[in-house]
Amino acid sequence: MSGLSTDAVADLLREVAAEVITPRFRSLADGEVMEKNPGDLVTVADREAEVVITRRLLEAHPDAVVLGEEAFAADHTLMDRYLAAEHAFTVDPVDGTKNFVHGSPDHAVMVAEVIGDETVRAWIHQPEHGRTWVAEKGAGTFRDGERMTCAPVSPDRDPVGVTSMWSLRDHALPGLPPMRLSWVCCGVDYPKLVEGETDYIVYSRSNPWDHAPGTLLVTEAGGAVVHPDGSPYGPRSTRPGLVVAVDAHTCGAVQRRAAGQFSRA
Repeated sequence: MSGLSTDAVADLLREVAAEVITPRFRSLADGEVMEKNPGDLVTVADREAEVVITRRLLEAHPDAVVLGEEAFAADHTLMDRYLAAEHAFTVDPVDGTKNFVHGSPDHAVMVAEVIGDETVRAWIHQPEHGRTWVAEKGAGTFRDGERMTCAPVSPDRDPVGVTSMWSLRDHALPGLPPMRLSWVCCGVDYPKLVEGETDYIVYSRSNPWDHAPGTLLVTEAGGAVVHPDGSPYGPRSTRPGLVVAVDAHTCGAVQRRAAGQFSRA
């Protein structure tokens, strides 16, 4: 089946960001920011970018199901179609929408391709940081064409972590230093972990559009991802919560300590 090459999807995300997202950065007009739910923001940039990306993906892959964050917000039955589809894509048109609205450069455009129970390709473009991350199953993780790998935590120090969960910010898992707040954008968090800015991340949710791209980036770079109960993560998983780490040993150690936090939630 013909379809978009890995480079073509990366080009698509850069193109959409340049045309739809970046012109509105720090320039959103009144009425261009809405609430889907209390505190859950969406902008015209999110909606327009998702429409363009979805259309281009379906033109090249007409038999695939595209699970876009904004399309799901409008029609929850889309998740059932995504879970049942052999071939699917996830789209997060502006990950870190709150950051985007508040003028922070920590936002991203993300796409993942899912075949069966595996994420096989992933793309994260960070318009304001000028970075494009790409991962392919079995082929590695690349930042602007440079292969990236996670550095394991050395045995002579404790791993340091971040979380997007406000309730756990500055909270220490047993025997570990307190966790800082993450960059509150999966499209920045996961790359930061690969770059060595943190050793692990604890998340409360596992929405496919948020986590399918970054988890492939991390695992292809040598890291590991599990749910807080220790079960494996996959892009079709609907279990809440994730523990992401630069190596399998650290992931297991954090998971065992974090499990109790989720059981009390």
